[in-house]
Amino acid sequence: MTKRVLVLVVATTLAVWLLAVSPPVTAFTTRDMLGRDVTLAAPPARVVSLVPSVTEILYALNAEDVLVGVTDFCDFPPEARRKPRVGGMIAPSLEAIVALRPDLVVATTEGTRDDAFAQLTRLKVPVYLVAAHRVADVTALVAKIGELADRRAAAESLVARLERRIESVKKAVRPRGRPRVLYVLWPEPLIVPGRNTLVTELIQLAGGQSLTADDADPWPRYSLEAAVAKDPEVILLANHGAGTGAIAMDRWRRFTELPAVKAGRLHSVDGDLLHRYGPRVVDGLEQLARAIHPEAFP
Repeated sequence: MTKRVLVLVVATTLAVWLLAVSPPVTAFTTRDMLGRDVTLAAPPARVVSLVPSVTEILYALNAEDVLVGVTDFCDFPPEARRKPRVGGMIAPSLEAIVALRPDLVVATTEGTRDDAFAQLTRLKVPVYLVAAHRVADVTALVAKIGELADRRAAAESLVARLERRIESVKKAVRPRGRPRVLYVLWPEPLIVPGRNTLVTELIQLAGGQSLTADDADPWPRYSLEAAVAKDPEVILLANHGAGTGAIAMDRWRRFTELPAVKAGRLHSVDGDLLHRYGPRVVDGLEQLARAIHPEAFP
């Protein structure tokens, strides 16, 4: 056997051996919250978040280093405002998203238009869809984002803390009655939470009885007269942060015969805590519980 042939045989044998002992390169596959399989070449290192709740979760897990783009509404924590912006949630700039070269875009069909999702799919940009209508969905989302960002231990720890605080609220309000609660998401038109919404469950966990919980529409519109006719014992008006206008407290104070107004139980609550399904939703639950059952939290 010539020297050249011998070298070739050895090289070929070595290559075969390396293929045999080396672990196969496998894709990273996960399932989003709508049951869609999302397959990537590897765990994502560059993520664009079109969901403020997801942005908050990534920061809570100390995984903000993978976050390369956010929406104009991703304002918590304050550091998130310094990330590159891709526009609004409903119709983000596809050009801005593509320019950031993301491995993954996290979006929601309840906030992002279907055509934006379809265009990202056509551009071969992987999209992970999230949705949360129950408190259990919130903790599940934290776990899923922990998986995506390779922060499983941090996610498990965060979920455990959130669940302990939820149980603490439930324990505090359990022996109390259930006052009738009118929650006003938006004043004009007057929008309230219906069935199968996160806010409705939070009111229940906080020891209240939402007066609009039986409405089949998740976010029905009510007339002021219809809302007043429900005779609420507690009225909660959601505040949506700076720049969204004052809460119309005086509009409700004039209904002096309402039990809630008579008892001085007309309150403002932080909508950002209650309408986003990130870790701060438990802060919102605690705020609700104190408004509905102040006697349980001296």
